Amino acid sequence: MKHKLLPLSETMHYILLALREPLHGYSVMQKIEKISNGTVILAAGTLYGAIENLNKHGWIEPVGESGRRKVYMITAEGSAILKMEQNRLLHILSLYEGSESNEEI
Repeated sequence: MKHKLLPLSETMHYILLALREPLHGYSVMQKIEKISNGTVILAAGTLYGAIENLNKHGWIEPVGESGRRKVYMITAEGSAILKMEQNRLLHILSLYEGSESNEEI
């Protein structure tokens, strides 16, 4: 199954990882900053554009509201996509370890 959003961008990857628990947009931004050790800081426009896209593709879905904020969570399809991406990245990492010589890449 090849999808036009694959491989996932770093932004989409982090959003899907963050939404393994129900969160609203601002919480997603905070969680991503935390899990990326401060290396990924999303602008609100970037985040909400990506959330809209992921929702449209059925990878996340609204699961409620917190005040006027929509709360989203990853769907089964989104989890399957994350698993595929994890396998793809693990394969790439294994290529680093499997090099015959210890040359720096």
